[in-house]
Amino acid sequence: MMKFTIQDTFTTQLPADQETVNTRRQVYEAAYSFVTPRVPSNPAFVHVAEEVAAFLGLSKEATKTDDFLKLVSGSMVYPNTKPYAMAYAGHQFGNWAGQLGDGRAINLFEVIHNNQRFTLQLKGAGATPYSRSADGLAVLRSSIREHLCSEAMYYLGVPTTRSLSLVTTGDKVLRDVLYNGNAAYEDGAVVCRVAPSFIRFGNFQLFAARKDIKNLKALADYTIHYFYPDITTSGKEKYLQFYQEVVNRTVEMVLHWQRVGFVHGVMNTDNMSILGLTIDYGPYGWLEDYDPDWTPNTTDAEGRRYRFKNQPDIALWNLVQLGNALYPLIEDINAMEQVLNSYSRQFDSQFPILQQQKLGLQAEYDTSFQDELITLLTASETDMTIFYRNLANVLKTNTSEEALAKIILAFYQPDKIVTTLKTSWLNWMELYLEKIKAEVGSDEERKEAMNKVNPKYVLRNYMAQLAIEAAEKQDYSVIDELYTLLKNPYEEQPQYEKWFAKRPNWARHKVGCSMLSCSS
Repeated sequence: MMKFTIQDTFTTQLPADQETVNTRRQVYEAAYSFVTPRVPSNPAFVHVAEEVAAFLGLSKEATKTDDFLKLVSGSMVYPNTKPYAMAYAGHQFGNWAGQLGDGRAINLFEVIHNNQRFTLQLKGAGATPYSRSADGLAVLRSSIREHLCSEAMYYLGVPTTRSLSLVTTGDKVLRDVLYNGNAAYEDGAVVCRVAPSFIRFGNFQLFAARKDIKNLKALADYTIHYFYPDITTSGKEKYLQFYQEVVNRTVEMVLHWQRVGFVHGVMNTDNMSILGLTIDYGPYGWLEDYDPDWTPNTTDAEGRRYRFKNQPDIALWNLVQLGNALYPLIEDINAMEQVLNSYSRQFDSQFPILQQQKLGLQAEYDTSFQDELITLLTASETDMTIFYRNLANVLKTNTSEEALAKIILAFYQPDKIVTTLKTSWLNWMELYLEKIKAEVGSDEERKEAMNKVNPKYVLRNYMAQLAIEAAEKQDYSVIDELYTLLKNPYEEQPQYEKWFAKRPNWARHKVGCSMLSCSS
């Protein structure tokens, strides 16, 4: 029996759109609009994350019922609930875009289980007042990527929204994958996302831009009460402390992105969670070759605003925009600047520690040594994940040649590691060996520590693409296998060793494996 403990607060404590007709429009003085999901023609399960279901109080048996399928596909509205789409604004690629809102996301309800609050949200379940010219639907391709990556990031230890389920709708959806005029029909799908809340920076920006201070304050008070309960101050100090906590969580999130080599691809302010969670998995990717300037987003290919090395600075830029939105509640520029300055202080103090951990070093951070490594990784076209994972196999007794041989698998073109480049690598390895010899711990202890921060398995785009191509033939076995694999990304899992591999040549320029669009 599927039963939830419902306790809706967002819709009971914040103002609703008074217009109830589902037409595209500007929505004023409201935090959301009520909207009913579109009923699909023939929904079917692709995958259910049973661990996420358990968080919600659902048994394994409940997730196999027809009622559950109806709920997560949009076919049925749970009794005594009213689905809704949130209103928000935002900066997209650095430019103010005005009202945006949940264009293809519909929040179902809030669940309380084990004293924790979760919101269920369908992505791809039809149009809302915020869909603008879009249809509010999603395709199987992008939905597989979101479902798998949400869960992969969670098990990597990265703050993230979760994904409860993935279903096909039985309907066809027209999409232009690369925005080049070659639209085609694809299988429709719906992902049921789960998070304590899906409130974004942009929710605050919308009210601030419209000088709706009453609702700006109401939204801030609501968010603090339910999601930052440790804030017990009042007045302007309360909102300043709230701002500080959002900064702290954002720093933590971005540090984890940089640690595992994740590139979000669309760090618009409307894609920034107020809870410091990774949200909205669109054209994301991992550094499959170490290029700090890489972005997975075709829309960002020219300016590369959201490239890997820019992510920490873009997060700060987005926090400035959030600060602008919160200013009417604080009105203390100096205090807010101190909060913002704490972002860089935190990042600059924690990032070197993280980099040392990735190398298995406990000594003081050596800037020139680390900078030389980044230069070599980039010049050699090196797989970041494989490099750091295999570096843990280096022994204190190795020669520099032996140490270099242990990371050779990480190079896409090992035959080009010759002459000056090879000499540079051998020199770096010589220094690395000196550093690990100076460490107190054993080789085994260092390896164990490194393997806790350097994953062996990440969701490479080519892996997701293989799952997509199989699923388009109604074969979901690759999805199941990847889901199982990615639940233990730091473990060896010898039965899945085939996935510990560089991007294949066929995937280098293949659509879905290198660059992706926002519809991917």
